[in-house]
Amino acid sequence: MTIVNLSSSTATSGGWTKTRIFTSHLLTSRWFMVFASLIIMSVNGETYMFGLYSGDIKSSLGYDQTTLNLISFFKDLGGNLGLISGLINEVTPPWVVLLIGAAMNFSGYFMIWLAVTGRTAKPHVWQLCLYIWIGADSQAFANTGSLITCVKNFPQSRGIVSGLLKGFVGLSGAIMTQIYHALYGNNSKSLIFLIGWLPAVVSIVFLPTIRLMKVARKENEHKIFYNLLYVSLGLAGFLMVIIVVQSRLGFSRAEYGGSALVVFVLLFAPLIVVIQEEGYLAIENLPRAEFESAQPPQVAQLELLPTFGDTGSSAIETHLQYNLNQHHHHRWHN
Repeated sequence: MTIVNLSSSTATSGGWTKTRIFTSHLLTSRWFMVFASLIIMSVNGETYMFGLYSGDIKSSLGYDQTTLNLISFFKDLGGNLGLISGLINEVTPPWVVLLIGAAMNFSGYFMIWLAVTGRTAKPHVWQLCLYIWIGADSQAFANTGSLITCVKNFPQSRGIVSGLLKGFVGLSGAIMTQIYHALYGNNSKSLIFLIGWLPAVVSIVFLPTIRLMKVARKENEHKIFYNLLYVSLGLAGFLMVIIVVQSRLGFSRAEYGGSALVVFVLLFAPLIVVIQEEGYLAIENLPRAEFESAQPPQVAQLELLPTFGDTGSSAIETHLQYNLNQHHHHRWHN
């Protein structure tokens, strides 16, 4: 007698279906939008890194300190002038604000990088002031597109949301520095290029995620934000320790790569909190029919019974018996 089990493949198919349903729910959820905003803010503090590449601007373009101070002024002006992004955010969805900010960030800092590396003719002072104003003002667009949207999606926790996201902006300079040393070593001119492309790419990747959603306050909302805060404190503590160690010992590029890897792990640690919370919400709120339909039907076993006759020639009689278990779908009531 041979028993053939037909249920394993359908069970695997059902498992993949449930995973796909949950992944779709996760990527469109409010808490994943918070995580996306944290990542956007963690790479949009380029105005805090001016001191790392200002020397290259001064030496490559032959500027004196007075001219460099003027450029720094326009950098601060762009970083703090959020009126334009705010007005645009009032009449457009958040993804438009983020897309404009990404374009401004890349174009402004890319032009500075071309000038510093000698790939274009030496710009006039007013041109470089314009470039750095455009690049620095992109930070206001990133702040408006992500932070304001998060505040609107969590109106009862707007103070915690604002403080948490602003905290990641404060850490962005240290985060970007670790990434810069891991990718480019001590080539400070390449830092300008990194500042140009990385924030733009991150904003574009999360464009579909940052959007206004229906507000549904949960009782444990503050607890989740506290968990995210604990993760950010761990990231801040590691950055503080590693920067002190690096300044005293001097790291090679490979060692910078190791520290950058730890930073990446801590930076993406909030995703664990988000997945855990959205898992609970999926069980509570997703339509039950979606999960029930994902369950594999219980297929019975195929039984083959060989028999032999009494005559001279052998004959095989195949008996197929299907035990089909009826699969009843019961509706779940909240």
